[in-house]
Amino acid sequence: MNVFENLLFGVPAGPRAERRARVAQGLRDLDMEPFASADPATLSGGQRRRLALAIELSSKPEILLCDEVTSGLDPQSEDDIVKLLHKLSRSGNRLVLTVTHSLQNLELYDSVTVLDRGALAYQGPPQFLAHYFGVDTPDQLYARLALREPADWAASWTKHRNALAEASKTNETTPTEPIKPETDSAPSPSPLSQFATLLHRRLLVFSRSGPQILLQAGLVIGFPLLVAIFAWNGLPAVKSLSMGLDLDLVRQMNEAREFLIQSSKVGSLVSGIVMFQVILLTLMGANNSGREIASERTIFELEKLAGLSPLAYVASKAAFLSLLVAAQSLWMGLFVHHVCGFPGDLGAQLAMLLLVNAAMTSICLAVSSLLSSPEQSSLVSIYIVGFQLPLSGAVLALPELLGTAVRPFVSAYWSWSGILQTLRGERYYDIVQTVVQSPLSPAPLCILVLIIHIAAGLLIAWAGCERRQLG
Repeated sequence: MNVFENLLFGVPAGPRAERRARVAQGLRDLDMEPFASADPATLSGGQRRRLALAIELSSKPEILLCDEVTSGLDPQSEDDIVKLLHKLSRSGNRLVLTVTHSLQNLELYDSVTVLDRGALAYQGPPQFLAHYFGVDTPDQLYARLALREPADWAASWTKHRNALAEASKTNETTPTEPIKPETDSAPSPSPLSQFATLLHRRLLVFSRSGPQILLQAGLVIGFPLLVAIFAWNGLPAVKSLSMGLDLDLVRQMNEAREFLIQSSKVGSLVSGIVMFQVILLTLMGANNSGREIASERTIFELEKLAGLSPLAYVASKAAFLSLLVAAQSLWMGLFVHHVCGFPGDLGAQLAMLLLVNAAMTSICLAVSSLLSSPEQSSLVSIYIVGFQLPLSGAVLALPELLGTAVRPFVSAYWSWSGILQTLRGERYYDIVQTVVQSPLSPAPLCILVLIIHIAAGLLIAWAGCERRQLG
């Protein structure tokens, strides 16, 4: 997003014109108007600090905490930022507290606190700092601190603090007023408003990410092609077994043998095509959400501190990801059905493909909410997909006890079984049953289990976002 949009999404909900006016005012206050349409990546270090300050100020905080806000900046940029902070402290009854190792522009601060390895060595007006430590300029402060132990400095300050306080009072020219809360602070947006804003932001970011769009297009187009390659000319017809009485025993045995061989091939092909679709859609699901929360965890934690509802956040993720799931699953089912001539109830098959993709997307979203880095989250998500095929029992049957124990947790099995159930009434169904060794579950049960997988993934994702975590 550009500079203006970064600020716009930081403003609490309200009328669009009012929000845009607040952003424009913020840009003017921070001398950032010429960069409103600029990409933040093109800004200098000092300009990025100004943008960061502008985003924080968009919610009109009464206290602004700045940790090393000038570190890494050139002297001119550092001067500009400190003067800007001084200006902000004089507007809106705002307290600005900054932690810094820089000793420049001390005269702009109302009060300075010096900590030496955890010990309080000084706290008072900046104009008394050099005199108290017996140095000519503040630049000599660190060398002076190194000459004594922190405990000695703390003891010295305890001894002289009252005298310094009296001296400060006699030199004080401006009375200090207590911080008063701003009366025009906007109320926190409702969860529904937060959801709409977050979804808008995610769609905007996605629409401007060329690599993400190309990757999604490649997956949506390429994966169905991989499936269709195995039955590009349609599924082979199943020949009937001739039972004529005029055939001799040898011919009957040969026909039966050929029938079994063909049936085995056709049954394996049908089962394989179904499982290939399912596994590829689970892989898409892992790609959809494996990094979705972990990659922006720091931003989310900051926004949560400002009042963002984790429920609204997860709901916005679910809404965005549902668009990807729908595009991927529907195209996969329609393409394979029409190109390969795949039989069965198309509507029911599309529902099963949608559910398994949504289930794996939800599960990997939960993983993304629990882990601290996108790399870890992606790796774990891929591992989960990798175990779907062997644990489903679609290729090699698991021992009965193990299969019964793990099958409820394997999304691929339920989608595979549900799609095969749509072939009832087709000759392929009986043939598939003779090939697969794992039991097939009823379609309603498959739908129910996949819905439970989706709900469980979203619930865990919400719990993971509720838990405070810093990457």
